[in-house]
Amino acid sequence: MTRRYALYWLPNPGSRLEAFGRSVLGYDPVSGEAVAHPAGLGDLAAVNTGARVYGFHATLKAPLRLAPGATEADLVVAARGVAVAHPPVAVGPLRVAALGRFLALVPESPPPELGLLAAECVAVLDALRAPLTEAERAKRRPERLDPRGRALLDRWGYPHVFEAFRFHMTLTDALPEPDRDGWHRRLAEAYAASGPEPVMIDAICLLTQDGSGPFRLLARLPFGESHG
Repeated sequence: MTRRYALYWLPNPGSRLEAFGRSVLGYDPVSGEAVAHPAGLGDLAAVNTGARVYGFHATLKAPLRLAPGATEADLVVAARGVAVAHPPVAVGPLRVAALGRFLALVPESPPPELGLLAAECVAVLDALRAPLTEAERAKRRPERLDPRGRALLDRWGYPHVFEAFRFHMTLTDALPEPDRDGWHRRLAEAYAASGPEPVMIDAICLLTQDGSGPFRLLARLPFGESHG
């Protein structure tokens, strides 16, 4: 069974953002358990089946397989090295927005430090990443990318890195255009009702996936701590 890993930001445990995201996606990547959708949004299950596998998160290093000779312990050490050296990043308020055909939470005004954090995560962990297979590359639809996007995909295994990075927390799968506005309004209302707070990133999280199963939390690594 193929095992993959990803470096994500997950909301702080017990936060209102964590509760909102878990309920929208119907899944908790920390416990691995299903979560009830918000009242009045039970039909969400039909529009975020794919997103549910990944859990509520923001991607810092996209899912990867380990390179030959690399171990899970190596990955933890590399991610820990990023966390130990990093100060918190103030992201600020989030809002529901359309990213192409998807809906996601995005920062109202993303700070430069956010892109720098993601770039560091991509670069530091890349030596442990196995090269993309042809099937994995094809899933990224390289024919839809511009030349720079294809170059990023081939070098880093993912096209949305460095200048193409955009911090986002996915809420839905791709939506048909006639449905997009209605879901945008409903999710924006639900997010406002959740009591949103400005986001501060003070930890990064390693998650793991076996086969096509859902991602599960492997380690939460707080910034500025030696972790033993």
